Amino acid sequence: MPGFLVHVGAQVMCSHAGQAQPTVPNPRVTVSGQPTVLMTTPHVVAGCTLPPLPGANGPCVTAQWLSGTTRVLSNGQPLVVQSSTSICAPTGTPLLIIATQLRVSAM
Repeated sequence: MPGFLVHVGAQVMCSHAGQAQPTVPNPRVTVSGQPTVLMTTPHVVAGCTLPPLPGANGPCVTAQWLSGTTRVLSNGQPLVVQSSTSICAPTGTPLLIIATQLRVSAM
């Protein structure tokens, strides 16, 4: 799936407004002066508003990307693009890429 590359400074949130950050940046490829994010890198989520059991199965704690670039790799790993899909644990909801850089796209 084509899209703009996601970098460390991108605004990424869980479906319940929690802020998501990558655990390990990819300094090998930078965009707008910031490291990109590999698809294999998990994200940590802070500030998720979904209540815990018994009201719901939240809050979101971590997230993993399920799709990324197919033609552009870094260190042999796909990168996260704006059209990438993900899943949060333990809720099973996706991450939302709200804002990212608009200069470099990949497929």
